[in-house]
Amino acid sequence: MFQYEKRLQYPVNIKNPNPKLASLIISQYGGPDGELGASMRYLSQRYSMPYPELKGLLTDIGTEELGHLEMVAAIVHQLTKNLTDDQVEESTAFAPYFVDHGVGVYPTAASGFPWSAASIGVKGDPICDLTEDLAAEQKARVTYDNILVLAKDDPDVTDVIRFLREREVVHFQRFGEALKLTKDKLDQKNVYYMNPAFPG
Repeated sequence: MFQYEKRLQYPVNIKNPNPKLASLIISQYGGPDGELGASMRYLSQRYSMPYPELKGLLTDIGTEELGHLEMVAAIVHQLTKNLTDDQVEESTAFAPYFVDHGVGVYPTAASGFPWSAASIGVKGDPICDLTEDLAAEQKARVTYDNILVLAKDDPDVTDVIRFLREREVVHFQRFGEALKLTKDKLDQKNVYYMNPAFPG
């Protein structure tokens, strides 16, 4: 069972509205490498993971990703909550989003493509899933790197984005340890990366 603590993992206090920036950061809410996909990926993969410690790891990281989803939503909300009509009209990047969703937080990529479960990988094979997780964390880190380049003029935003980026690095390290543990535990005679003739 999850326990919800009514506070963000890291504070979000953005002073200046910026619809253009919101239209980019929304990608980490519902984009292909965003926090919604990460949480669904890990919380789904945990069921077929063969080792209790790895089920626990996927549950812990999947739950943390839900917290990150909440932080990204708070960023987008704070960047758009006090917009004037003129600011909406002037932001050609935000206007299409505004037409469909107003200032609501909707799971979509910066490109406008809505979130889809097709962007997550769940195979039920521990090597495959953990390798997918390593790649997912790197892709999320790169997306945060890209956001940092575009948000460099707003320290309220970049402070939170740096925190989220650091957590992607930590998750990558934990998944690397999990992959090593899995390879050490599996019967190496029956693992395809060790035995090219598998299933033989």
